[in-house]
Amino acid sequence: MKLFVDRLKQTPAELAFGPDDPGWAEVLESVPELRGALAEPPSVTLRAHRMGQDAYLEGVLTGALELECSRCLVRYRSPLREPFRLVLEPAGGRVPAEPEAARDLARLGMCLGDELELGWFEGPAIDLRSLLREVVALAVPVQPLCREDCRGLCPRCGVDRNRETCGCEAERPASPFAALAALRRRQEP
Repeated sequence: MKLFVDRLKQTPAELAFGPDDPGWAEVLESVPELRGALAEPPSVTLRAHRMGQDAYLEGVLTGALELECSRCLVRYRSPLREPFRLVLEPAGGRVPAEPEAARDLARLGMCLGDELELGWFEGPAIDLRSLLREVVALAVPVQPLCREDCRGLCPRCGVDRNRETCGCEAERPASPFAALAALRRRQEP
């Protein structure tokens, strides 16, 4: 998962890091949300070129995840496709303020800025594991849904509302501020 900056030219070069690349083990291990969720190992294709002193990278992460819907608890397969791009400028003796970024710059030859699309590089080779770790982490949904209109489980009887209809009445408080109103009533003389 290395990119040799000194070999980059003004015209884009295409690179691929397939599922058999040994660098994936460390990348995937560092994203705990992926444990047991990979249905298809990830791979990356990217295009890289020089823009003056800067290096420009543009690529896409692909694969598939096996997730559990956060509303109805059904397991489903979700395609993984996360495009990314990054402009790296030479560090030029600068040291990032964050200790983790300084460690990445020294160890991997690159660090990411506050935004994923900017970073610094140092030396002739860049190890892309920190970038791919961020791309993978961003690709995993925070609240997985089997479909946008998933109706979820009934909170009373547990019936999957996507498959069955139950007779439970929906409990709705009179107001979202009902608890505050009750507190106010208790404090009034």
